[in-house]
Amino acid sequence: MSTTHTQGTALITGASSGIGATYADRLAKRGFDLLLVARDQARLEALAADLRATTSARIEVLKADLTDASDVSNLEQRLRNDASITLLLNNAGVASNSTLAEADMGEVDRLIQLNIVALTHLASAAAAGFVARGRGAIVNIASVVPMIPERFNAVYAASKAYVLSLTQSLNAEVGEKGVQVQAVMPGATRTEIWERAGMDLNAFPPEMVMDVNEMVDAALAGFDQKERVTIPSLSNAADWEAFVNARLALGPNLSLQHAAARYKTPGA
Repeated sequence: MSTTHTQGTALITGASSGIGATYADRLAKRGFDLLLVARDQARLEALAADLRATTSARIEVLKADLTDASDVSNLEQRLRNDASITLLLNNAGVASNSTLAEADMGEVDRLIQLNIVALTHLASAAAAGFVARGRGAIVNIASVVPMIPERFNAVYAASKAYVLSLTQSLNAEVGEKGVQVQAVMPGATRTEIWERAGMDLNAFPPEMVMDVNEMVDAALAGFDQKERVTIPSLSNAADWEAFVNARLALGPNLSLQHAAARYKTPGA
């Protein structure tokens, strides 16, 4: 991506702080105009003012609640019909710190709506628009938690596993049609999501927590390298390739006419 304003517009959800706001800064400096989406309009306006002062990006602010179906629908229409939009960053999301047995189902529903339903609707709309126009990029913010779900909240881990799976399948569907698709899988990153979920990030060993600027810069480097999945802290890319290859090696035995021998009664 170049630094001249020929990149089109990046639509960023959850843009008011943290990962979204950092992406906004980096993408504006890379030559994108911005459509910043979040619930907190005051923070969006403040971010937009800062970026207008430091970049030449054209910036639009849109207050939206992605747990509200009508707000999601409006964004879907924009993604399908606005040819200036060339990149969708699906970043909005929430975390949870309660076990499934103890969870408030209202909070669970909100997490699923934001982390899964809204993300899916927006990715679908973006894919349709980008395929029709022959270019575009979709970046979905997932997490490393699906790699070790036993150590994390069940619903949050499952929601991020969904994001990874969706992104991988979507890449297979549109990757040859001019659309770049990337899943970003951060580890613990210093943002407000932890406090909002009632968790103390300072309880983590310092060596496990990445600064948000470093995380986003790594994710963008992965984007430039055309990675389908980017894990910012993974030092050896061969480890991920080995994981993928091990998964694919299961393929020939995942759907067969007969059950495996260990599930049959001896002599039967």
